[in-house]
Amino acid sequence: MLQTLNVELRPILTIVVALSPIWLPIVLFQITWEQWMWSVQTMFAYKQGRTTLRIKLPQEVFKSPEAMESIFSIIYNTNTPDNLMQTYFDGKHGLVSSFELASIGGDVRFYCNVPTMKIKNLLEAQLYAQYPGIEVVEEKIDYTAEVVWNPDKWDILSFHFCKKNDDVFPIKTYLDYGMDKLPKEEFKFEPMSPMLEYLGTLSHNERVWIQFLLTPHEEQTFKNGHLSFKPTWATDAAAKINEMMKRDTSKQSLPEEENESRTMLTMGERDVISAIERNTSKLAYSVAIRAVYIAENGKFNPNSISPLVRSFAAYEVVGRNGLGIRWRTDVNYPFFQDITGARRLLMKKTELEYFKARYYLPGDKKKFIDKERVFSAEELATMWHIPGTAIATPNVSRVENTRKEAPSNLPIQQPQ
Repeated sequence: MLQTLNVELRPILTIVVALSPIWLPIVLFQITWEQWMWSVQTMFAYKQGRTTLRIKLPQEVFKSPEAMESIFSIIYNTNTPDNLMQTYFDGKHGLVSSFELASIGGDVRFYCNVPTMKIKNLLEAQLYAQYPGIEVVEEKIDYTAEVVWNPDKWDILSFHFCKKNDDVFPIKTYLDYGMDKLPKEEFKFEPMSPMLEYLGTLSHNERVWIQFLLTPHEEQTFKNGHLSFKPTWATDAAAKINEMMKRDTSKQSLPEEENESRTMLTMGERDVISAIERNTSKLAYSVAIRAVYIAENGKFNPNSISPLVRSFAAYEVVGRNGLGIRWRTDVNYPFFQDITGARRLLMKKTELEYFKARYYLPGDKKKFIDKERVFSAEELATMWHIPGTAIATPNVSRVENTRKEAPSNLPIQQPQ
């Protein structure tokens, strides 16, 4: 092309080589920085270990999802490094915890996959403390090991769900459903019921795995491994509220002028602002939501996809926020984007491996519209908690007998 345009290449190369002491270190630094941080943080996470816990539901649950919100707040651990050595050589950082729902042929199960050293014991203790009668069993073999990548045996379709609006706008939570008022079981509206009901209807040759990957949300600074500073979502929330109220933060107005020009808010806008302030005042996580539908090859049921997607509609508030699909293991125009089907096979294989590893990368490499989004502990507790007996789905198994401590006044037989 340069020859066609009659451009002489030698002066250009001369300038590039002459300026190499300036641009070459910058380029090399950018190339090696991310790789170095990835390697040391991966080693730190590997040393902590991973444990898969199966949660067996108690017969009776009289608590609202606020109990689960308390658990999410207690296990919140950013692993803040004490010095730069821990950041850049030990790789100390906040680790991922995965809270999962799985339907294996219609058998609905609750799982947690968490760091062994930092979270496992704490999570177990809190689950037993908040939910008497619950059973927490450590799985020696992870349930995902059942499915090994084999396109001749399994057909896989994976989805990434994200918030439709800005992170600061909360989804519909258990407080909006009135569950904090502890109504009787027959009057409860359980937000997880559409999803659990759907999971219980799958046939024996179908699998659906849903995971919520949680990483503690904190401000990004050089001390915790970031080159540029980024505040927490509380800053974005304050800016959004100022925008909604049409405040001019760059000018100092007199009190009487402020009163005269103050924006009158509608009841709906006041409710939204109140929800934003309540939501961002709680501990939060950077969250990735992945759902995987798996069926035996030749038995893929397309009618099972729509109920899976619509089960997330229980968390949507029109004009505020909701959850929607932002990426899937498919292409819009297969006849020229993926003629051979190799691209979709690679995506499915990668998603299966990432699910098993509890690892997440945005599938959209151009716009990153399916990147991790920020959710509060309240929002998370709405989407994943221990449901009460308002869930009548027969395939949601519970502990058969409620275990209680032996009475302290039992007679003791004296040795003869």
